[in-house]
Amino acid sequence: MPFTLGQRWISDTESELGLGTVVAVDARMVTLLFPATGENRLYAKNDSPITRVIFNPGDTITSHEGWQLEVSEVLHDNGVVTYTGTRLDTEKTGELLREVMLDSKLVFSKPQDRLFAGQLDRMDRFALRFRARKYQSEQYRLPVSGLRGMRTSLIPHQLHIAHDVGRRHAPRVLLADEVGLGKTIEAGMIIHQQLLAGRAERVLIIVPETLQHQWLVEMLRRFNLHFSLFDDDRYTQAQLDSDNAFETEQLIICSLDFVRRNEQRLTMLAAAAWDLMVVDEAHHLAWQEGQPGDEYRVIEQLAQQIPGVLLLTATPEQLGMESHFARLRLLDPNRFHNFTAFVEEQQHFRPVADAVAGLLADKALSEQQMNLLNNLLAKQDITSLLQTANGNDHDTLAARQELVSMLMDRHGTSRVLFRNTRNSVKGFPQRKLQTVRLALPPQYQTAFNVSSMMDAGKAPEARARDMLYPEQIYQQFEGNSGTWWNFDPRVEWLMNFLTSHREHKILVICAKAATALQLEQVLREHEGIRAAVFHEGLSIVERDRAAAWFASEENGAQVLLCSEIGSEGRNFQFASQMVMFDLPFNPDLLEQRIGRLDRIGQAHDIQIHVPYLENTAQSVLVHWYHEGLDAFEHTCPTGRAVYDRVYPQLIGFLAAPENPQGLDAFITECRQQHERLKNQLEQGRDRLLELNSNGGEQAQALAAQIGEQDNDVELVNFALNLFDIVGINQEDSSDNLIVLTPGDHMLVPDFPGVPEDGCTVTFDRNQALSREDTQYLTWEHPIIRNGLDLILSGDTGSCALSLLKNKALPVGTLLVELIYVVEAQAPKHLQLTRFLPPTPVRLLVDRKGTNLADKVEFESFNRQLNAVNRHTGSKLVNALQQDVYAILQLAESKASEQARQLIDIARQEANEKLSAELSRLDALSTVNPNIRQDEIDALESNREQVLAALDKAGWRLDALRLIVVTHQ
Repeated sequence: MPFTLGQRWISDTESELGLGTVVAVDARMVTLLFPATGENRLYAKNDSPITRVIFNPGDTITSHEGWQLEVSEVLHDNGVVTYTGTRLDTEKTGELLREVMLDSKLVFSKPQDRLFAGQLDRMDRFALRFRARKYQSEQYRLPVSGLRGMRTSLIPHQLHIAHDVGRRHAPRVLLADEVGLGKTIEAGMIIHQQLLAGRAERVLIIVPETLQHQWLVEMLRRFNLHFSLFDDDRYTQAQLDSDNAFETEQLIICSLDFVRRNEQRLTMLAAAAWDLMVVDEAHHLAWQEGQPGDEYRVIEQLAQQIPGVLLLTATPEQLGMESHFARLRLLDPNRFHNFTAFVEEQQHFRPVADAVAGLLADKALSEQQMNLLNNLLAKQDITSLLQTANGNDHDTLAARQELVSMLMDRHGTSRVLFRNTRNSVKGFPQRKLQTVRLALPPQYQTAFNVSSMMDAGKAPEARARDMLYPEQIYQQFEGNSGTWWNFDPRVEWLMNFLTSHREHKILVICAKAATALQLEQVLREHEGIRAAVFHEGLSIVERDRAAAWFASEENGAQVLLCSEIGSEGRNFQFASQMVMFDLPFNPDLLEQRIGRLDRIGQAHDIQIHVPYLENTAQSVLVHWYHEGLDAFEHTCPTGRAVYDRVYPQLIGFLAAPENPQGLDAFITECRQQHERLKNQLEQGRDRLLELNSNGGEQAQALAAQIGEQDNDVELVNFALNLFDIVGINQEDSSDNLIVLTPGDHMLVPDFPGVPEDGCTVTFDRNQALSREDTQYLTWEHPIIRNGLDLILSGDTGSCALSLLKNKALPVGTLLVELIYVVEAQAPKHLQLTRFLPPTPVRLLVDRKGTNLADKVEFESFNRQLNAVNRHTGSKLVNALQQDVYAILQLAESKASEQARQLIDIARQEANEKLSAELSRLDALSTVNPNIRQDEIDALESNREQVLAALDKAGWRLDALRLIVVTHQ
């Protein structure tokens, strides 16, 4: 193309210079001025790395004065172009704009503009962009979106609860699984789904101070969620950055005590517009009708302001019906407003449970049972279902399951309360108790006698508590010189036990921090045993270090000595040996202690060792726990209820252990109470609740569905391709492990998710679970999501040119591969991507306008193509520009047809699914008061907004590639 003064060109190698103007031409050279930067460039007239810029009808161009013109015609005059069309600010037609007057800061964003400007990408980047579009669209459509990207085992009951609750609008539920069943994991899964779906953006987690770091680490390692831990120092620092310190971060963890201590801070926290609040160990929130405790009042104030609330507790009923009502009251004060009415309502669930039991039994339904079902489901016609359910063919089971689902939908607290028990969740190890009876040393007997005389007026309860810890009584009278460990037979037994079990990790729990500290010194000095100490006197960071040293396989501590706080919230399931140097005062604490090891996923039986001194309160307690409650070898849901009933008698026996008359009869009576209460708990509402919480076959199918997507070969290939193109270094570390480090020449200077010193990743779930330092890559991992965003949000791969060596086609045959994206714009919380994610439509069009895409599959076609250097590509584009423009015009109608079909299908699917969901929830609200009106309103609003957004859906050209046939 001859050069003429005033023409506009762009540099192929320095596109950041903007649009250049020809200002001088001689026999061999051409000079371009780039006004955007004020720089000149001198190029050889032959084979120079610059591309002529000519726009086409339909394009919108900008003048150097800032006004825009929609081009209708392109006029050529002696090599210089003038554009005519409609000026957009005045809507005046017939306006002229000479090319020399174009804005020099022009940025080419449309694929066709970049193509005609010679800004060609490498062929592999075009392929990566198409794959990114394709995979992203497929992932959005999966029904288990949000549940696959977590570094957790696929445990059915956890997935079921997370899947149910995580998809709700502003979920308000009580997660009350027994100790060790994974409430923290369930909460993390729900948070993860809510954040990914856009239903929540700001999350507040409130936990006991001792669990802050554990939650922080769990959220990061398992769910890739970066929470900020707020304490006094962090709060003070954040106040410098914002009027409300809590608005400086989106995801925050803080302690209940941190919130409770300061009224002004509580006010600021409540005003910070959270979407979801999680409260762990919610059974610590004391409440009596008309007299809420301070901690309860704080959470109640926040719960009134925050739409979504998750309460976590392992003991919803053991603390009594009133305490259980108090938790539910926080979730829905309108529904649970009267304790007396709540108690009365609970009595009505027995018939429902009987009906469920009848349906699950492999027996024909009696007339009485069918009448009961008709009464319970009075507002629906279930005649045909009952007939099928009473048959004996393959439809019988399905009909019975449907009736069970209807009962659970309409009765009880199944929408606000989830409680799994070990009886309903299989796979737990056995718990084996080994008691060690030891003689009472005379030194302790003397201390007891002196204490009895000096504390004669002391309350029996206080005396009983003191008697549980003889070393404390002894040191009260001996002072610092009271070296009780020199004669206490428990210490000698412990040293012998540890030295004979050096290959095992052993958790030792004491009630008092002083006891744990003294034992550590004795073990270290006498036997050289490596023991970490974990107690309330340590900072949170120091506790975490102690726990990490205990967990370490190489040169780690053999023993972790915990005070009582070590028995709540922490997870040490890599160990299976536990020593209770003493015993806690109530059965809830005992269960918390054992629950540190007895957790789902524990690979070994739990060995519980209890050394105790005869004729002491410890000897009474060990027999009461074991023989009266069966609390060591099995979970004890009745423990607190029995404890409350027999408390005065128990205190009497503990305060006077030397006089055990009547103790055997007392323990027998407690065992009978335990059995009676246990049978009651296994009936009625708990049975119904258990079925709902467990998920049954649906939960098993959900876990299997997610498991099938593990080790996705397409993900592995895409990720490695992405890392290569972005410029991230990859080094195979060992089987299934890859070390990623930033490269020297990356597409972006800092790739989110890959730190400067690198990280270790794997695509294998089991490998990730066995290595704490390894990240588990899935389609939902931030590294992959950031990679998809990086490719798709910019121009990477949006235009390319390839050569096809095919002797069956004439040389010079031109094909244009076009990738259109059909999409709709809407707020993230509407989850429009369920129905219409950004969806690629691929066309492969020849000069006649024929679409060959259905006959030519992308991957196999891509493997036949060859790259061409950028300079040669630019020359080819210039020569083919008019042909390409004509093909684009022909392709538009074909893309339009396919896009409209996709939009119509998405709108129909959205209308059917959301209307059905709304109708079901609306119908349920008439028979189940746990359906909140705000849920119904939110779903109706969601449906209307989704359909309105789909009505405005459109499509655009996202990427294109020219393919030119050659025989060489």
